[in-house]
Amino acid sequence: MVINSENGISKFFSKVYLWMFIGLLISGGVAYYTSVTPAMIRMVYSSFNLILIIELIVVIAFSALRNKVSPLVAKILFIAYSAISGLTLSSIFLVYKIESVGLVFLSAAVMFGLLALYGYITKQDLSSLGKILIFALLAIVVMSLINIFVGNESFNIFISIVSVVIFLGLTAWDMQALKAMYNYYSSDERELGKMAIYGALDLYLDFINIFLSLLNLFGKSRD
Repeated sequence: MVINSENGISKFFSKVYLWMFIGLLISGGVAYYTSVTPAMIRMVYSSFNLILIIELIVVIAFSALRNKVSPLVAKILFIAYSAISGLTLSSIFLVYKIESVGLVFLSAAVMFGLLALYGYITKQDLSSLGKILIFALLAIVVMSLINIFVGNESFNIFISIVSVVIFLGLTAWDMQALKAMYNYYSSDERELGKMAIYGALDLYLDFINIFLSLLNLFGKSRD
């Protein structure tokens, strides 16, 4: 049964954005605390690769268990991922001026909000666009890995610009997909609660990648 009442879908997206906000708050808090705590900085950067691996394992496990975990476990995994992500993001406050970080964050929020709104209201089917963007994202990941060894600054700028475009597109796609999820699970409150957490993760990842790409392009370093 498909129930698409404005009240029901508004409540669903309120949960999605509440959890996305909680995730960003946790990540930002952990990142800032780490950046101003010498012991935390030493811990993070002495085991940075291990933390990255743990972060990757958590997000992969989180996604793979989408149909198996309870809403409570989904919340715990999301909070854990947000905290671990905060550790890896702590370098932002060490490399960039705080006012620059704030300005870029605001810019990312505006761009994210506009594309999220578009994805919510558009009647155009974005499913085919989503597939193209996923393949483009894989290509960008490969190019980023190559550029780690090449170290070409112009190529790095190109990757950042394309990344912004890709994740803005994915934001619209994810919003439309979330509407479809709501329609599919509208009669199952438990499943809707879990899908809100997974939707928050998808949008969290979109926003963080938009923010980091913009920061790489426009952020002012402390040097």
